[in-house]
Amino acid sequence: MTARAISRRSFLATSAAVLAAPNVLRAKDSPNRLNIAIIGAGGRGAANTKGVASENIVALCDVNRNDLEAAGAKYPSAKRYTDFRKLFDDARLFDAVVISTTEHTHALATLLALRHGKHVYCEKPLTHNVWEARKVREEAARAKVATQMGIQLHASDNYRRIVELVRAGVVGPIREAHVWVSRAWGWQSPEAAKRNKDIVATTERPSEAMPVPPHLDWDLWLGPAPERPFHAVYVPGPKWYRWWDFGSGTMSDLGSHWNDLPFWALNLQAPQTVTASGPPVHPELAPASMHVTYTYGPRGDQPPVTLHWYQGEEKPEIWKTGGIPQWNNGILLVGAKGMILADYAKHVLLPEKEFADLKRPEPSLPRTPSIYAEWIEACKGGPPCLANFEYSGWLTEANHLGNVAYRVGKTIEWDAVKLRATNAPEADAYIRRAYRKGWEL
Repeated sequence: MTARAISRRSFLATSAAVLAAPNVLRAKDSPNRLNIAIIGAGGRGAANTKGVASENIVALCDVNRNDLEAAGAKYPSAKRYTDFRKLFDDARLFDAVVISTTEHTHALATLLALRHGKHVYCEKPLTHNVWEARKVREEAARAKVATQMGIQLHASDNYRRIVELVRAGVVGPIREAHVWVSRAWGWQSPEAAKRNKDIVATTERPSEAMPVPPHLDWDLWLGPAPERPFHAVYVPGPKWYRWWDFGSGTMSDLGSHWNDLPFWALNLQAPQTVTASGPPVHPELAPASMHVTYTYGPRGDQPPVTLHWYQGEEKPEIWKTGGIPQWNNGILLVGAKGMILADYAKHVLLPEKEFADLKRPEPSLPRTPSIYAEWIEACKGGPPCLANFEYSGWLTEANHLGNVAYRVGKTIEWDAVKLRATNAPEADAYIRRAYRKGWEL
């Protein structure tokens, strides 16, 4: 198959022409509801659609006909599409977009929406690489619409309470943070793959073609990625996320959730240096296990801090020696007066006996029923989402830089203004990708 191409000139001209269009259109029978287009209706997309189902679902788009038909059965009045680029030919039908495609097409769908003046909710990770994250963040600032990356924990009482504790100085200035996740999917030894129950057995790109399932438009699924024959090692399911051409492995995926907390609480943006270690670099697959170290300078009255990320079989030394409870996944913020240990749903102050009589600070951050409710309210003129693209763009950049440092095999010194690793020009190849014809940004 060949790509259903649209020229870059046509893409930009169309985008510019619609910027003046109203951001919010209302259905005649539902004047207080948003009209929402869904891009990616199956899997995670089905859950996200349910999250915004209080509004009018007016358009559905998916490259998988089975998923499209299943969503269409629930929203029979919604117009259906397989190519999200063609969806925007009917942009006046909707005023907001929910994007739940695979990671490698997030940026193109998001930029189309922003350039059409639409509010955007995009699944994590926001983009496939560093350059895309910067493009999306800058475009969102120009569009002045409501944006939200799909990191549900950012809207949780648990995360917001921890941010309040840090900002109140309960454990003192924090100079060290550790984040670890137990998921071990990706490039690893056969012994480790068996031990970690990884579901992908192959470690090489298949050269043979398998029949494309009749319900799947493989060319559209590939989107901007290099062309290759269909194979079941990529889809269905989350197998695609291990392959560099389609995803960025655990680092940017779960990093969107877990690094979110220290990033938010400690007011982080661009790191000064990034160092990574793991198995030998594989040209096709992201690693299952990896350790990344970020250094950040002072931010206002907050001191310099070192953030450590561990995935798969990697763990912090204090965890290995039993210095803290050995949770399978966790976040540890180390302050001058104590520590905060957290996961998705809970947190504890350590040493516990020293904080037994603590009078906790009053809540200072807003509370919300869900990340969807927060975004919908912002679309209707309420406060900006706390995980908007300004915030989540920086978070996504930092997570991707962990993979960049791993792939170049040395500490990178990061110039955030120039978007360059000043000591590693070879990193440019991982900061920005080449795009298949018809899918250029």
